[in-house]
Amino acid sequence: MGEGRDTPTHSSLPQVLPVKLSKPRHPVWLLLLTVLLLPACATVPPESRDPRDPWESYNRAMFQFNDAVDSAVIKPVAQGYERHVPQPVQTGVTNFFSNLRDVVNMTNNTLQFKFHDAASDLTRIIMNTSFGVFGLFDVASPMGLEKSNEDFGQTLGRWGVSSGPYLVLPFLGPSTLRDAPARVVDGVTHPLYYYDETAVRNTLLVVDIIDIRAGFLPTERALEEVATDRYMALRNAYLQRREFLVRDGAPSQDQYDLLQELEDWDDDF
Repeated sequence: MGEGRDTPTHSSLPQVLPVKLSKPRHPVWLLLLTVLLLPACATVPPESRDPRDPWESYNRAMFQFNDAVDSAVIKPVAQGYERHVPQPVQTGVTNFFSNLRDVVNMTNNTLQFKFHDAASDLTRIIMNTSFGVFGLFDVASPMGLEKSNEDFGQTLGRWGVSSGPYLVLPFLGPSTLRDAPARVVDGVTHPLYYYDETAVRNTLLVVDIIDIRAGFLPTERALEEVATDRYMALRNAYLQRREFLVRDGAPSQDQYDLLQELEDWDDDF
């Protein structure tokens, strides 16, 4: 059924929560969150701090909170989805939401002045929406129209805005001070934001979250086998991938200098 499930990335995470939430009369969740964040008052030894993560105590506490919510609610549902929903159906669901996110990709490619990629995104949307039955089938990828992976956080990075400190968001997970507010911009460019039928829109949003979470399960299993510190492993992987995406795979200046030194060393021999 076309491309199938991509490895989930930052830009593939739900960028919009188009739900009007009423203020809870008894905010028990706030008390729970406060209790879970109490360990953030403890300090991380200065010698073990990563300069990219100055708020590590808070971030670790939020990571534990997110992990508890995920283990209790989201992960079991995703495991059931992976286990019981036929793979062709899962592939169609992934393709459907991937097609919607191509609108976000196209917008950010345009803002980054990558007009060729933006045109490719537009062509993908047209082909997959029409011939791919509203995106259920990915007919564009076999035609050589590669899928982009862009978001407004990357756009800000291309414009020269530094990532800022690492930040773990409630329920949403890894981010940075630059990427966190950028989600709002991606949210208002996502087609689901403009769908008026609230019940249908929210149902689609939940299905998208479950599908994304199911896509992370194989990576999570591999990580659990090798990582002694899951928080640190996820943080480092997130930050490295974000830098890779902002640079479109090009090496950083430090990496370029190192490669140059290695080439010079090789020439000497």
